[in-house]
Amino acid sequence: MEDLVQLSYSVDTFYFLVMGVLVMFMAPGFAMLEAGMVQSKNTSEILTKNVALFAIASVMYLLVGYAIMYGGGGMLIGSENTVDDVLASGGDVYYSARSDFFFQVVFVATAMSIISGAVAERMKLWSFLLFAVFMTGAIYPFQGSWSWGGGWLSDAGFIDFAGSGIVHMCGAAAALAGVLLLGPRNGKYGPNGEINPIQGSNMPLATLGMFILWFGWFGFNGGSELKLSNVDEANAVAQVFVNTNMAAAGGLISALLLARVMFGKADLTMALNGALAGLVSITAEPLSGTNVESMLIGAVGGVIVVLSIVGLDKMRIDDPVGAISVHGTCGMWGLLAVLITNDDATLSGQLTGLGAILGYTFIASLLVWFLIKMVFGIRLSDEEQAMGADSAEIGITAYPEFSK
Repeated sequence: MEDLVQLSYSVDTFYFLVMGVLVMFMAPGFAMLEAGMVQSKNTSEILTKNVALFAIASVMYLLVGYAIMYGGGGMLIGSENTVDDVLASGGDVYYSARSDFFFQVVFVATAMSIISGAVAERMKLWSFLLFAVFMTGAIYPFQGSWSWGGGWLSDAGFIDFAGSGIVHMCGAAAALAGVLLLGPRNGKYGPNGEINPIQGSNMPLATLGMFILWFGWFGFNGGSELKLSNVDEANAVAQVFVNTNMAAAGGLISALLLARVMFGKADLTMALNGALAGLVSITAEPLSGTNVESMLIGAVGGVIVVLSIVGLDKMRIDDPVGAISVHGTCGMWGLLAVLITNDDATLSGQLTGLGAILGYTFIASLLVWFLIKMVFGIRLSDEEQAMGADSAEIGITAYPEFSK
């Protein structure tokens, strides 16, 4: 019996760590996607934001975030379990405490990565990084404690398997608050309601970023099953993987088709965001639905993201990469789509969770953004925007041979 316990514990800990590494790989996915979707003069700056935010998230979640979300003391993740601990738990403890921390910390970094793309090309670097301290250390963990931490949303019946709301909608709500205070990029909107497209600098890089995110999402959703070491759990993880993939495929195809209908041509950026929209949409419940249902949920997300990106542009809400639509609008859809496939879900529970996370994160983030704006400022000057954030804040351009 003891040997079997040790084997199961080792397998599940290893599985948890590998899934966490896959989620960490989403960090370069966000970096490449955003680097491809911004102008070349802002590339080094957006890359700096992405590498720095991951480090800040790791430190803040260790110091205070994990304790806020799951209880216990900051900086002390908990002692490792012994065979006696696992046996005494009756199977409730089945992986290392530190593997849990590692898996959770890459999630909070994902939430912060969503924000960097939405505020790209006109936000000050250091103001963004200061916000990252509050987002990863307090705002995200506090709302996460309501559900994954066993709080009142969990008691209310709110279901969010891997974080359509807890991670993605949360990040998008914080991004929206920042964008509203920040304003659009110079030249994005004309005085008579014109919308002037500002094309990204590197579509191959953006496409690579999308595929890396798609790849990492198998860890995001697959790891959220939390266990692998018996037949039922192994089958569940396999189901999550297939459903996740089918939702991404459905989202990409539907977004590409709708873009063709609306714009008269295929739009690569909409296809990329369609895949991500499908992934966000299925993240709230990638287990209980069939493969076809998951594909259709993703396809609806692909339609929603195109309409949302166009709608936000008409409202003069400037989001260079479509992050608010992908993670926010489709995050809402994902929470509601749980009602289609999970018989335990209730409309009241899902709406309560949606409203609580969205409302709290937006208001808390708006307050923090406002204070940073009053004290330090958040927007690059017109001159700095014209020369590019690379020259204004980094001193290293991403493509020096083209900037001479």
